[in-house]
Amino acid sequence: MNEHTLSMRLERVAAHVPAGARLADIGSDHGYLPVALMRRGAIVAAVAGEVALTPFRAAERTVRENELEHHITVRLASGLGAIEPGDGITAISLCGMGGETIRDILDSDKARLSGQERLVLQPNGGEQPLRQWLMENGYRILREELLQENRFFYEIIVAERAEPVIYTAEELYFGPLQMQARSPVFLLKWQHVLRHKQKTLRDFALARQAVPEGKVQEVAQQAQWITELLG
Repeated sequence: MNEHTLSMRLERVAAHVPAGARLADIGSDHGYLPVALMRRGAIVAAVAGEVALTPFRAAERTVRENELEHHITVRLASGLGAIEPGDGITAISLCGMGGETIRDILDSDKARLSGQERLVLQPNGGEQPLRQWLMENGYRILREELLQENRFFYEIIVAERAEPVIYTAEELYFGPLQMQARSPVFLLKWQHVLRHKQKTLRDFALARQAVPEGKVQEVAQQAQWITELLG
């Protein structure tokens, strides 16, 4: 993967960034996403934020080699600390980290969110607590996508600030739009998860030390939801 050929996962993230956006890509790694979008003329400006020095320097190099220094600013900063008021950001992407980590980044720097940005989020697990945060902070989920790449399932959640919306516990778990669409890859993912949950419950039953009842009930509840979903 490079700025010329994005992974399927990042290609789908790119598809949800609005045309003409001013993008902040937080945790940008090599900066491939903003550079690819800039090369295509899909966005007008970008900030690539990175908290670690090695990927920060890699992103700087990608931007420099593509002669995009006047359009893409690379900043060494934690989370949304990479965004400055003068950037005029209209879209924020956070990809390839746990849902809880994305939630914490958004929550710890809420003051830097104008509420006008589109959030394009690609969590690696932890989607439920991330959706919970979006709901509690006035964001409506506009689009959801699920794809399989190299045996792994990846979810993309696109959200914007809107009228308050209440999602059920099941919608927070599966994704409200995913539940409606029930795509083949969505059903495949949850078949995999159900097998894992059932194995976990068997392991709990055989465990030498008692597993906390709350934990058993949580996994049992999830297994029941998935069973009902798959019908």
